Amino acid sequence: MIEKINSLKAQIEGLTAGNAADVEALRIKYLSKKGEVSLLFNDFRNVPAEQKKAIGQQLNELKNLATDKINSLREALDNADTGCEGLDLSRTPSPIRLGSRHPLSLVRNEIISIFSRLGFTIAEGPEIEDDWHVFSSLNFAADHPARDMQDTFFIQRKPADVLLRTHTSSVQSRVMENSQPPIRIICPGRVYRNEAISARAHCFFHQVEALYVDKNVSFADLKQTLLYFAQEMFGQETRIRLRPSYFPFTEPSAEMDISCNLCGGKGCSFCKHTGWVEILGCGMVDPNVLDACGIDSKVYSGFALGMGIERITNLKYQVKDLRMFSENDTRFLEEFQSAH
Repeated sequence: MIEKINSLKAQIEGLTAGNAADVEALRIKYLSKKGEVSLLFNDFRNVPAEQKKAIGQQLNELKNLATDKINSLREALDNADTGCEGLDLSRTPSPIRLGSRHPLSLVRNEIISIFSRLGFTIAEGPEIEDDWHVFSSLNFAADHPARDMQDTFFIQRKPADVLLRTHTSSVQSRVMENSQPPIRIICPGRVYRNEAISARAHCFFHQVEALYVDKNVSFADLKQTLLYFAQEMFGQETRIRLRPSYFPFTEPSAEMDISCNLCGGKGCSFCKHTGWVEILGCGMVDPNVLDACGIDSKVYSGFALGMGIERITNLKYQVKDLRMFSENDTRFLEEFQSAH
């Protein structure tokens, strides 16, 4: 019995395994019910009484040795360097091309960066809005055409109008309701209008609006802000002009043109040979809007401006079809990798 135990100890100490199947085979050979160690325990009943204590201790040592050895072989295989560290088994075997930022994101970030240098901070609001924040607080008349189903996506008409916002001016009214001047914010976001989709129009698009409210804010402040923005976005040689216009929430109101960045203002097909291209609307905040939002119009004044990001992107990168921005054609998006 002692010789068999010593022989098995020597075998077990020299065991090796190349894979998990080898380890399982060794476990069955030595530790299963019909394994060699178990068979020795079966023979233990024939050992003389005076030897049982000494042989019993050696059998227990043998069993522990076999268990520890097989466990150590299994752990060694589990921890072995297979050269697959960091391998993502969920990845497709096909080559993966790196993506790039969308052109609208590039222009949006550039606009935000320009206004942030003037002290404007980002403000955001919900895309599903109510009539008050989209229309009523912004001095829209009850019969204004923008309230009609032809222009606005209404989700619910009664008991209160719930709709998809048609402009990010709703964010301005929310900010004015919940804070007091000085207010200097920029409001980027997606807006929705019930329009036929074509190369020049879409049912959803993106806007950036800016609002500045404080004491003694004048039209001269607005004009200087617009000139700074135009020259930072399109180049220092860019000129601007303001044309009288009408918006319910500003008075006076204006539309701003920039000198065509393709022909330098000389006239081409892009600017319809006028030398000018319209890019945004602006004006001084109507006192009725300030009062409706809880700001004393006798103490404070302000200006607001808004532009379509798609419009600015078209001017900057000469994209002819608005639909390309939402089609996710990778060939189109790859053209803007160098613009990062």
